[in-house]
Amino acid sequence: MKPWSDDQLLRQGVSGTRRGMLELGARSGLLALLGAASPVVVSTTMPGRYDDALGLLDQYAELYRRDLLAPGLVMVLTDATGVQRLRAYGFDDPAAQTPLNADRLIHIGSISKSFVAICLLQLREEGRLDLRRPITDYLPWLRYDGATRLIGAHDLLTHSAALPDGPLFPADPTLRYLGTAAPGSIFHYCNMGYVALGHLVAKLDARPLSASLRARILEPLGMTQTDPAITLDTFEKVAGSFQPAYSDRPFPRDGRLVCSPPIVMTDGSGCIASTARDMGQYLMMLVNRGAYAGGRLLSEEGFTLLTHPHVAAREFGPDAFYGYGVVVDQIEGHTRIRHTGGMVSFASSLEVDLEAGVGAFASINAMQTFRPRPITTYALRLMRVAKEGAQLPALPPANLSWRVEAATDYVGPFMSTDGKAIELVAEGERLFLIRDGHRAVLEPMFEVEDAFVVADPLYEQSPLAFTRAGPDGKGPVVEAGWGEEWYFNQRYQGPRSFDVPAAWRLYRGHYRSEDPWIGSVRIVLRRGKLWVNGAVPLEDGGNGRFYFRDEPQSPEWIAFSDFVYGVPMTLSQSGWVLHRV
Repeated sequence: MKPWSDDQLLRQGVSGTRRGMLELGARSGLLALLGAASPVVVSTTMPGRYDDALGLLDQYAELYRRDLLAPGLVMVLTDATGVQRLRAYGFDDPAAQTPLNADRLIHIGSISKSFVAICLLQLREEGRLDLRRPITDYLPWLRYDGATRLIGAHDLLTHSAALPDGPLFPADPTLRYLGTAAPGSIFHYCNMGYVALGHLVAKLDARPLSASLRARILEPLGMTQTDPAITLDTFEKVAGSFQPAYSDRPFPRDGRLVCSPPIVMTDGSGCIASTARDMGQYLMMLVNRGAYAGGRLLSEEGFTLLTHPHVAAREFGPDAFYGYGVVVDQIEGHTRIRHTGGMVSFASSLEVDLEAGVGAFASINAMQTFRPRPITTYALRLMRVAKEGAQLPALPPANLSWRVEAATDYVGPFMSTDGKAIELVAEGERLFLIRDGHRAVLEPMFEVEDAFVVADPLYEQSPLAFTRAGPDGKGPVVEAGWGEEWYFNQRYQGPRSFDVPAAWRLYRGHYRSEDPWIGSVRIVLRRGKLWVNGAVPLEDGGNGRFYFRDEPQSPEWIAFSDFVYGVPMTLSQSGWVLHRV
């Protein structure tokens, strides 16, 4: 995962974090609709010191939405005194030109994790939970084995248990999850850990997680429209939302989106559907360090635990740490807590500047890979500067899909051992692939460093991934891979032929699950290695598993099974089962 600075985020329009626009009419006409000026639905605007700042933010929010080709965007801003702005931009239904309403439900995704963390900290304050005690003392049925000690709630809250992100209840009844490093020694984002923590809340509180969330957080804060469990019964209250039409390939900026069907999500990793208005109440509580009009959700000690930088989380940025359900870092000398949320058809961002006492939440009603962190980051800066009476920061530049800040790193000819050739050409910050006389523009992928979406139908099923020289992989670019094709340039000094076990050639193929959270995995063989989706190399663990090596100590793995004449019919990705297509 590549770390991004806030300036890069504002330029690129991306966030940190792994994993024809709408099929509602003519593609070109719909793209024109989304690029046009949108209705701005104003629910609440408090006059005062932020007027000039909020005018700039309105301009940037609309610029961001149009550049992203997003259907709609909702946003709420608060300070310690209350909600300062509640707005919706764009459309609930672009074809019908129905404006997006800020009071419709949106799926907030992993921002739900901080709600679960607050419930557990309340239970700790009530003397019912020891965060360091082995979680299997509370939930003995969990299939968790620590590498050097038993795993506690603290390790799961901070994503430092070194566990893979598999299903809590895998189909294989013999499967147990073994940490690949000592608990607390590495950061690896793991939704499964928060699924377990949701069960821990339910066990200790003797009621379903949804009931605990409602009684402990939603009702005290007056979040009356929020639903603590996403079910089919709530679908009619959810904003119109959209997801990629094709889940088996990288998503380009102008990729085709389709209306998203209802989903069910009741796990602690991302179960909350809320409105922008209600999220304003949650922001106010965070800005006020756990306090609200009726008292406190958390003691000062509990809030300090929630927002303490427990473990380095470089996946979220070079100076980022993870607290309990929140990322903790610095923004211009101030302590910031933040988190993003990615769902099947929503992308959200929440940020709070604790020293300035301001907070922002934004959500887009489509999953286009990006989260709207540039909106919330710029909002914090504007509000803080407005409070200080200083000069407001200028509008960030457009977040163009093709911008490659170090485009010249990749330029030049690349060749293969079988005589094929490609060339990379840079024009300013724009990067092009030329192959067989065909020219295609590249779009950076935010999830994988040095990898690009090839925005062309001829190449769309696999990213173009580059490798750098040097022991740390930070040297000059020397190799390029697209699917099973391997290329190198004149700086490459390594071997040009590779021996691989014969069985590996039979592992190649397309494996798929119709679970929207899993989708497709394409296994390719390139440069003597197996790769996941052409971008993540696998390492043979010698135990029937191949481990992901996009992180040095990644606990994620793949195993092949159900062989027919040597060809595997199924693939297990950290316990999730996919079938050969």
